[in-house]
Amino acid sequence: MSTPDLAMESTEDLTPAPVATVTEKLPRRTFTVLSVLLVGAFVVILNETAMNVALSRIMTDLAVTERTAQWLTTGFMLTMAVVIPISGWLLQRLTTRQAFGLAMSLFAAGTLIAAISPGFGFLLGGRIVQASGTAIMMPLLMTTVMELVPPHMRGRVMGTISLVIATAPAIGPTVSGVILQFFSWRFVFLMVLPIALAILLVGLRFVPNVTETRKTHLDGWSIPLAGLGFGGLVYGLSLVGNPLIPTWELITALVIGAVSLTAFILRQLVLQRTDDALLDLRTFTYPTFTIAMSVMAIVMIVLFGSIIATPLVLQKVMGLEPLAVGLMLLPGGLLMGLLGPVIGRLYDKVGARVLVIPGAVVVTVAFAIYATISPATQWWHILVANLVMSLGLAVMMTPLFTTTLAALPHHLYSYGSAMVGTVQQVAGAAGTALFITIMSTVGAAATAGGASDPVALAAGARTAFVVVGCVWLLTIVASFFLPKHDPEAVPAHH
Repeated sequence: MSTPDLAMESTEDLTPAPVATVTEKLPRRTFTVLSVLLVGAFVVILNETAMNVALSRIMTDLAVTERTAQWLTTGFMLTMAVVIPISGWLLQRLTTRQAFGLAMSLFAAGTLIAAISPGFGFLLGGRIVQASGTAIMMPLLMTTVMELVPPHMRGRVMGTISLVIATAPAIGPTVSGVILQFFSWRFVFLMVLPIALAILLVGLRFVPNVTETRKTHLDGWSIPLAGLGFGGLVYGLSLVGNPLIPTWELITALVIGAVSLTAFILRQLVLQRTDDALLDLRTFTYPTFTIAMSVMAIVMIVLFGSIIATPLVLQKVMGLEPLAVGLMLLPGGLLMGLLGPVIGRLYDKVGARVLVIPGAVVVTVAFAIYATISPATQWWHILVANLVMSLGLAVMMTPLFTTTLAALPHHLYSYGSAMVGTVQQVAGAAGTALFITIMSTVGAAATAGGASDPVALAAGARTAFVVVGCVWLLTIVASFFLPKHDPEAVPAHH
């Protein structure tokens, strides 16, 4: 991937430039390792969203119901929620090359299994193996950036990562749509497989070992508790608003998730006294990390919730076709991606607070626009709202990602990266559940009062955006507590 913000230099030194030496270039090998990781991340994220468009074809070809087919996305999401918390420990034990090789090997193996799967069970298994690789790749990328990139350049590098994270899911459905126009759903995987294998071979050849490993104890109780805790919560939240799901299943999943997560947290608090925690929670003893993580959680709730709500409004309230909906949402995703490097450079100059506060205000304006939705609303009205929200979120995400990890000392980078990924998964599921619950509850009440389906759904959408918009105001308040700009500040060891 071409990343103009990561300029190359001939030196082979992997050590970040000292504070006294301010350079605008990265060492050649640093550029190489980050480029390979970025391309790998782009491919794995692209594949995640490309799958969604193929679900209807898979249902027909493999003769499965919609609920069964949804497990291809639910299973992927659950695996991410389970594996990401473990990645903090894993990155302590493995070298950079080993972690990259494991991530891309799992992704490539899962892609192959999915492509040649004779039935739904094999296809689901392939998706789970794919998700395991994806769950390792993102924390590895974040940790490597913090290890190699000097503090005064982290914003622009994180901005390039934001471009990948935002652009890949935006164009994934488009790429999948083009493939499905001419080939079967299996080619969604077959087209990706040679690219994944090529990235794996290049990475094993050129990615150096840039982190120090240490032997850490693997607690036998922590893994099942993490799986049941994070997996149970994400699964339970994903069931909210689904009329096909019995109430007992929803309640059971949420209760198991909450109890297991509580036990997991208590277990980690004991284990971290001897540096044996699977997920070291001492990251939360750093106030800036806690504040930035809290704001990021609300950002993810809004991002994933609006991703669910906006297409529903466009299709069921305004009657647009799926292709038109996809084309309308594409500019917002591309805007977020393209602004990433720009916002990253600004962050390096002015810090997080100056960017996050106005970004939060811009998102509030988007909520105000969404709160006027009705069946009479024109399509461009929603397009403007989506673009405004994408602009505000783009201004916030790179500073939040960078500030969150920069608040931690070196020995907690891998755990901080794992925590960021975990919060993304849980908050995303919570945002989806929140929007769907409000929309379905209000919509059902309106339908009972005699309203037509489009009018009822519009009422539910308005209420959802108003309620979540009120919660969003907390981000403006919390943003004022972000630290003033000091790119060379080193957190004290706790």
